[in-house]
Amino acid sequence: MNSMVHPNEALFNAEKQFPIIPTCEHFAGSEKLITKALELQEKFGPVFDITCDCEDGAQAGKEKEHAEMIARVLSSDANKHHMAGVRIHDYTHAHWKADVDILMPAIGDRIAYFTLPKTHRAAHIREMVDYIKAKAQEHGVNRDIPIHVLIETHGALKEAWDIAAVDWVQVLDFGMMDFVSDHQGAIPASCMRSPGQFEHPLLARAKSEMVTAALANGVVPSHNVTLDLKNPYQTYKDAERARNEFGFLRMWSIYPTQIQSIVDAMKPDYSEVNDAANILVAAQDNHWGPIQYDGELHDRATYRYYWQLLQRAEVTGLQLPDEATKRFFS
Repeated sequence: MNSMVHPNEALFNAEKQFPIIPTCEHFAGSEKLITKALELQEKFGPVFDITCDCEDGAQAGKEKEHAEMIARVLSSDANKHHMAGVRIHDYTHAHWKADVDILMPAIGDRIAYFTLPKTHRAAHIREMVDYIKAKAQEHGVNRDIPIHVLIETHGALKEAWDIAAVDWVQVLDFGMMDFVSDHQGAIPASCMRSPGQFEHPLLARAKSEMVTAALANGVVPSHNVTLDLKNPYQTYKDAERARNEFGFLRMWSIYPTQIQSIVDAMKPDYSEVNDAANILVAAQDNHWGPIQYDGELHDRATYRYYWQLLQRAEVTGLQLPDEATKRFFS
């Protein structure tokens, strides 16, 4: 093995690698808001995903027209980064299959992911994923399309481990507002905001259990929205707490000013990024054998940690040391 073997080859062999995706996903429902989000994506760079909403975004009776609008916008030149997914209707809604039927032939080659809401059972997710797979094959889409699943009911939380293990599932999203509503008033509405959303025992348990299920299955856990639209600092603090106390690696945005706050809060610490770069460069020079760095021993276990950290830093737009960029990302 020569010294320039890439970390992906040296550190993971045949095992599944953890997804490295943007830390922020921004929800947009209408054509105006989707177009605005695509403009922001061009302005900020490819540091956040966009979730176009067929579920809550579509007017009752106009589900077909709404899905066709999303297909048209995402197949246009405005979708430059191909970093937009679509939340379709839930398993109990009559239109969920039609959403897939409309979207797959139009944007199956460029859709970033499908988001599946309001599930109660892993079996329903398997059925939906099987349908998406069949439609992809029918339309010549020869790739795995990531699936994001909302955990926002008692049933979904109970089966979170099984849901996370379903083929193509990449993200588990915590849907706090529906989850609180599902408690029939046992959790007060104030706990849809901070500090209650992190401190109420039922919510802390639910978030911890979902994050554990996600991470154990190589799936990204994504945190719920901040309801305060006008205070970017509150969004920052929520994202920081979700990341550092609960292990969430991604968070929803529902207002343009929330995007940068989430990205900033979930960026790796820059000093740790520098350490990661130095450790990985030295490890590559040593054929990925053990090394000493700053008086500490490092081997493949820590190399995997620092490689994932370095990839997350790159995805969030942090400036990496030139040597690391040249060796690992060029």
